[in-house]
Amino acid sequence: MTMHQQHRKTAWLAMFYMCIPTGIALGYVYGGLVGGHLHWRAAFWGESILMLPFVILGFVIKPLELKGFTHNKKTKEYGQMLSPELQDETNNNGIKQGVPAVVEGLAEKSSLSSFGKKVMIEIHHFGVDMKELLQEKVYVFNVAGYIFYNAVIGAYSYWGPKAGQDIYHMASADLMFGGITIVCGIVGTLAGGFILDKMDSTISNAFKLLSGATFLGAIFCFSAFCFKSLYGFIPFFSVGELLVFATQAPVNYICLHCVKPSLRPLSMAMSTVSIHIFGDVPSSPIVGALQDYLHNWRSTALLLTSVLFIAFGFWFTAIFFRSVDRSNEQSEHDVPATERSNLRPLLDDGNDEAHTSQ
Repeated sequence: MTMHQQHRKTAWLAMFYMCIPTGIALGYVYGGLVGGHLHWRAAFWGESILMLPFVILGFVIKPLELKGFTHNKKTKEYGQMLSPELQDETNNNGIKQGVPAVVEGLAEKSSLSSFGKKVMIEIHHFGVDMKELLQEKVYVFNVAGYIFYNAVIGAYSYWGPKAGQDIYHMASADLMFGGITIVCGIVGTLAGGFILDKMDSTISNAFKLLSGATFLGAIFCFSAFCFKSLYGFIPFFSVGELLVFATQAPVNYICLHCVKPSLRPLSMAMSTVSIHIFGDVPSSPIVGALQDYLHNWRSTALLLTSVLFIAFGFWFTAIFFRSVDRSNEQSEHDVPATERSNLRPLLDDGNDEAHTSQ
């Protein structure tokens, strides 16, 4: 990676996460067109067929060798981490040795197979890594804000066209929301990445951008639903979405940089799982139940948009945390025992020889 590319790392991240608003927007258009001309089931069948090549690719593609991980060429085990507290040796077959005493004891008592032992070891590794991850306050607050943010975005994507059709009597609500989202989502996501690079990509600056964009975006989206005219709603909602989607690159930048390299995959995985399980998955039925109670889409939309201020609260609070960029952190914990044995300074070897000769 060139020096110019190094200074554009967040922009590259934004280009990747630009797929999210693009997918949401295309979902509006695709669902509206296919569902309107054929049947709603046809949209799901078509989506399944389109995704099939990517599922196959996920099984056959060669995994990347990630930073902070080791690649055992003999066993073809990618991303195998050897922690000195849990294992200090590797035998000729690349099988982990020196497993935790608790795991080893349970394995012997239950007469587990070698596969069972490996599963228990991996579970133990996962528990240790999760404990370390949850002790990172910066990460926890970042994901907490992301959950509330995604709850709003998820409910918008599900109920937005319905609310727009009911409040503003839109003729083609799916196409309208899809058009706004695809333009504002792409521009906003890219802008968030480039702005953070211009600000100097730090965790503190990322939180400042997150809180500022979310606060202003919430105000514009909230104001949009207060208008009785469609001509007032569209420009305000467009600006609101532009600002709200500017958070995609900064929020994921923090997830990657607030943890050491060996925890990056788990950090991103748990972030993704959390924002769906606690965010967009429950938010849509909750909003539906709220609408059944209120029978007023404008009030429902305003209450939903207010949740963005909770996300702002988490991200704004995190600005004042002591944040350390750990993306380039190196330690012996990230190096296999077989490689650590080769890292002893030459001076020590000389001293050992001197002591031996004496």
